[in-house]
Amino acid sequence: MVDHVLVPVDDSDRSTQALEFVCREYPKARITALHVLDPGDFYAATGIEGGAMANYEEIQDAHETRAEEILNHARELGAEHGVEIETDHIVGGISRSIVEYADDNDVDHIAIGSHGRTGASRILLGSVAEKVARRSPVPVTIVR
Repeated sequence: MVDHVLVPVDDSDRSTQALEFVCREYPKARITALHVLDPGDFYAATGIEGGAMANYEEIQDAHETRAEEILNHARELGAEHGVEIETDHIVGGISRSIVEYADDNDVDHIAIGSHGRTGASRILLGSVAEKVARRSPVPVTIVR
């Protein structure tokens, strides 16, 4: 029996599909939507602009605000399905953070979209879903 399902979310259609899948398949389980803020995104956005370093804290705040929007959307989607969604966000490497979160929070199952990040970053970093599936201490469903 699945008691606690973790669904990593970003702003991709695949993560939304994974969350919808969990709401349909595990409506009685505790469902946690997790958004991971990759610190590499903060550093990538900083640099010399007009002769001054971009403000790292402002960039992180913008990412935190975006994370809250994504998590609000997850809660709204759960409400549409009659399911309460718990939410959390953390800062760290994406696949490693998802696996560690599952291990540290008594998660029984992970459902993850097959493609979250897009473009060059996905190609360079490899598939997050694949890394999570290989390293996870619990079963993983990859939603396509």
